Amino acid sequence: MSSLDILLLNQLTWNWPLLIAVTCISSVYLHFVHRFAKAEITRLQPISFFTGFGLLVLVIGSPFATISHLSFSLHMMQMSILYFIIPPLILLGIPEQLVGTLPRLKRPRWFNIPRIPPNMSLYTFAGLFFLYHTPIILSTLVSIPALKYSYLLILFTLSFGMWHPIASPVPLLRRCTCKLKRYAFISGVAITPACLLFIGTAILGFTSNPLLLQLVAHLCGPSFTEAFPIELPWPFNTRYDQILSGFLMMGIHKFSLVMALRLERKVSSRFYEELEREIGRCK
Repeated sequence: MSSLDILLLNQLTWNWPLLIAVTCISSVYLHFVHRFAKAEITRLQPISFFTGFGLLVLVIGSPFATISHLSFSLHMMQMSILYFIIPPLILLGIPEQLVGTLPRLKRPRWFNIPRIPPNMSLYTFAGLFFLYHTPIILSTLVSIPALKYSYLLILFTLSFGMWHPIASPVPLLRRCTCKLKRYAFISGVAITPACLLFIGTAILGFTSNPLLLQLVAHLCGPSFTEAFPIELPWPFNTRYDQILSGFLMMGIHKFSLVMALRLERKVSSRFYEELEREIGRCK
């Protein structure tokens, strides 16, 4: 058994608090859908909602969360699924009727935080996402776990605001078709610098990744990394893997845009049919 195997054995576990939280959220979702939106919900919406949370458990609550730190490409796959696939699936899985008919609970004034405009969410997310993968920022975050998880939580929250114009549960709050394509294009441009960061540094020959070793040390404990030298097999932690990670993130982001645009048309098919009938009457 190699030193890498010894390091990983103690970390390949499931996040049980997350599993319990997802189970509770799913139960609440089923209860309110049955009560408020049973007649109007489409079959695709529960599938979309549960697929989103299922992927959430997979990427951050399963052993894959640990394994993803060993490879640039696996890490970027994890980040891409977390921010580009999961948010639109969850948003499109929420019925419009559920949003409109849920009773409003009394909340304190401080809880009524103003909504961040979508473009601001997009640009803020793109900037923070780029900074997260720079050596200085990542090394700082790795050394302070609480700061790292807070940073990732902010990114996850911003990703929902970023996807809101495309995948809002309320069709009227989505961008119209012409503006939707422009927004999707801007989204792709905003994410590109983070992808080019991996590709550019690999082409320039900066393939050594001490931050990866810091991540493994944080996950497995510094005493293990001192006692056992970490040797990653090919193609992990190589130039080709680093280049692949950049293209992989661009590909997943493009796929997520196409997926979200097609899924929102199917989920809201009744809305668009009624809209076309209304337009036909006006003519």
